[in-house]
Amino acid sequence: MPTHHKLVRDRIPEIIKNSGKQLKTKTLSEDRYIEELKKKLNEEVAEYQEAATDGRALEELADILELMHALTHQHGATIKEVEQIRTKKADERAVLKIKFF
Repeated sequence: MPTHHKLVRDRIPEIIKNSGKQLKTKTLSEDRYIEELKKKLNEEVAEYQEAATDGRALEELADILELMHALTHQHGATIKEVEQIRTKKADERAVLKIKFF
């Protein structure tokens, strides 16, 4: 049985079992969960950076957004609150549209 020591989406164990394969999972502590969410975020950002097509890039951005939802929840907030912070920063400093460097 291959070993993958990483956080997976909630239905992945069910999908693996339904394919006839065996797996072992455990539930993480809150601290370890946040640590693994951060690792997963780094992994997904790296995959986004390597994406060769717009479609693949969008898939990776969707994964990043899912992690944003999970991390936001862990910090006791909502995506709406994060969006309000983003909007405030955009109002004060603008956005990344003009491509200044």
